[in-house]
Amino acid sequence: MQRAVVPRAVSRVAAVWAIISTPASFCYRCGYTCGRLPAVAGSGDYMDHLRFLLARVRIIVVLFRAVLCSVLLIGGGMTSFASAQGPDTGTASTTITTDRPAITDSSAVVPKRVFLVENGVLDTGNQTHPTLDFPETLIRVGISPSTELRFAAPDYYEDSVTPAGPRSGFGDFAVGIKQQLRSGPDGFEVAAIVSLSFPTGAAAISSHGYDPSFQMPWSRKLSSNWTAAGMLSVYVPTQNGSHSVVGESAVLVDRQLTRVWDAFTEYAGDFPQAGGPRHLLHFGTAYKIAPQQQIDLHVGIGLSAAAINHFVGIGYSFQFRVAR
Repeated sequence: MQRAVVPRAVSRVAAVWAIISTPASFCYRCGYTCGRLPAVAGSGDYMDHLRFLLARVRIIVVLFRAVLCSVLLIGGGMTSFASAQGPDTGTASTTITTDRPAITDSSAVVPKRVFLVENGVLDTGNQTHPTLDFPETLIRVGISPSTELRFAAPDYYEDSVTPAGPRSGFGDFAVGIKQQLRSGPDGFEVAAIVSLSFPTGAAAISSHGYDPSFQMPWSRKLSSNWTAAGMLSVYVPTQNGSHSVVGESAVLVDRQLTRVWDAFTEYAGDFPQAGGPRHLLHFGTAYKIAPQQQIDLHVGIGLSAAAINHFVGIGYSFQFRVAR
């Protein structure tokens, strides 16, 4: 049975990927050059854009199902591999806790000797051109009970909007460290993240600078099923050869729907040193298909003129215990 399912899952992933990555994926009326919904609801242009967005969402959902099918097929093998390593008190029963898919990072750190890999695909519709980026890989390694190392692999951007027009290529590599500052019995947690990116990306995509950033995620357990969380961030990206400062704030409410399934609603705002603020409304859900594996789906909508129009993404994350 599994040998029959695998080819169908692989072929479906390949077919959907071809649809998403094709350069011809644009609004048939205006070439998607306007990139935003007209202000007059009910107009023909509005409905065209709405149908386009819904079509992209359906494509992502089909891809999400295909990835889920493939992950379920290989999940048993990964679980067996983890079990074969033997129990490890404090890590063997630890359930995966990821930063994604929310903009707000988790206030928890990866347990010691645990290796966590987060991955995803994001389809972004901005004001001029749709952009696809992947694999959004973040590697987190617990080095102490309250400290983790972080490695952000370069993303590949397809048709990323640059001053020279749409360009494709890899972004920059980044390293960081996350420190748990507080984790008490009252359910209030705080952490701090310091990162630095290196100009390793393609000429048209890289910032061409060493860009530091700082995040302070927090969370508070409201009840057995509800959690409030947020994050304050400062980014110092290189723009036109010099550094600028961007402040960001995010807040979310998360609902635990079942023991392994949760959903959240999130607001995030970027406040750059130059230019208008970028406000976003973000919805997402995550499902733990095994204690050490998670899949997620999320959708965001821009709320201000400077913000992106929308984005849709999926992800798969897993963790395992690192050998002693």
